[in-house]
Amino acid sequence: QVQLVESGGGLVQAGGSLRLSCVASGYTFSRYAMGWFRQAPGKEREFVTGISWSGGSTYHAESVKGRFTISRDNAKNTMYLQMNSLKPLDTGVYYCAAQKGATPGSVWELYDYWGQGTQVTVSS
Repeated sequence: QVQLVESGGGLVQAGGSLRLSCVASGYTFSRYAMGWFRQAPGKEREFVTGISWSGGSTYHAESVKGRFTISRDNAKNTMYLQMNSLKPLDTGVYYCAAQKGATPGSVWELYDYWGQGTQVTVSS
């Protein structure tokens, strides 16, 4: 049974930091690219950042470049998202997702597995 479990969300003031984790099980983690998406109330789910199956390549939405860092540890079946200089516009539910293959896409329909999401709220 495939599971992706996110943790690390919470309430933080603007300018603060959070680190999200996503623990995967039930499939071969190292054979899947991974991504983080987020969804704010009333808005579409949007791509935030992605990482190749080896961890050697990363991709970011323009809105988070220079502030967010994605990483993964294939030995621990875990992916991370370090979020710095947070802004109120970063508020939303953050989802981790797995896409079979080497390179992560930026379209949510490409992904095979999803976590349940973790809430991130940034106050001004």
